[in-house]
Amino acid sequence: MKALALFSGGLDSMLAMKIISDQGIEVVALYMDTGFGVDEDKHAVLERRANLAGAKFKVVDMRNEYLRDVLFSPKYGYGKQFNPCIDCHGYMFKTALNMLKSEGADFIITGEVLGQRPMSQRREALFQVKRLADDENDLVLRPMCAKLLAPTKPEREGWVDREKLMAISGRDRKPQLKMAAEFGFEDYATPGGGCLLTIDSFAVKIKDYLKFDAQMRDIDVTWLKLGRHLRLKNGAKLVIGRDEADNNALEASPNDKFNAVKFDENDDIVGARSFLSVGADDEDARFAARLALAYTKAAKDRTYKVTIADKILEVEPIDKSAAQEFFVK
Repeated sequence: MKALALFSGGLDSMLAMKIISDQGIEVVALYMDTGFGVDEDKHAVLERRANLAGAKFKVVDMRNEYLRDVLFSPKYGYGKQFNPCIDCHGYMFKTALNMLKSEGADFIITGEVLGQRPMSQRREALFQVKRLADDENDLVLRPMCAKLLAPTKPEREGWVDREKLMAISGRDRKPQLKMAAEFGFEDYATPGGGCLLTIDSFAVKIKDYLKFDAQMRDIDVTWLKLGRHLRLKNGAKLVIGRDEADNNALEASPNDKFNAVKFDENDDIVGARSFLSVGADDEDARFAARLALAYTKAAKDRTYKVTIADKILEVEPIDKSAAQEFFVK
């Protein structure tokens, strides 16, 4: 027997995998990369956690499909922020079910706990997810709360021992923490900390983006995760790197919807890199140039030549305080 596990890196999914792997079943942890979870440099951490639970690890890149099929038109709507959790889970399960044959696997497991999440883990929501996933063969098993639900095919067929599954419900984490101690787990993600779509500050950035551009791409999501974001007076978008890591990431991920704000090489200006959206008018461009200088070590009392696409501007730095009213937050 072999199971595919939806794996977020959190404790619940680690415990679910451990429960199943301890029954002698091969488990492959699938991290569904929607673009709104952990960054690629954290995948090694996820793999280590999966291995602790007795599972192999695999990343499934579904970023473009997620933007196209889920994020902007969820059948069951959004949670408190911009999180289409029911549709998201259904899409992930459907993707995993479609992988069963190619992976030589028999069923799907997940770390979901009945009643733990107000939107996606209500009993009604589990049925909605089942329909979205087209789980006609009853192949999705939730080991953490299985005894509170009707037996699935893996249980009915004896592929897994139902008596070794759990009956956990609600938001109290004590049962999971006790199990973690028994299994010796110390390395796991905090509850609910994995999806940017549930975080207010990031949801605001997405909503602002969509007011001006309905065509969000994977690279646009990447940029939303980097830098300071400002929406200027006449609608242009300015992105300013927060630190050297941001500067490097923005440089390494070019976005054709933005032009770099460039300074004269002879001025040897050190500091944040800035990028202004294509099509910005002269007023926004001039303000962006002055603000870009403000986030560098440029002298405050002199004029600099700044180039943005085909615009060459002669401007002085402005005080950073001028940016406050334009931050997307």
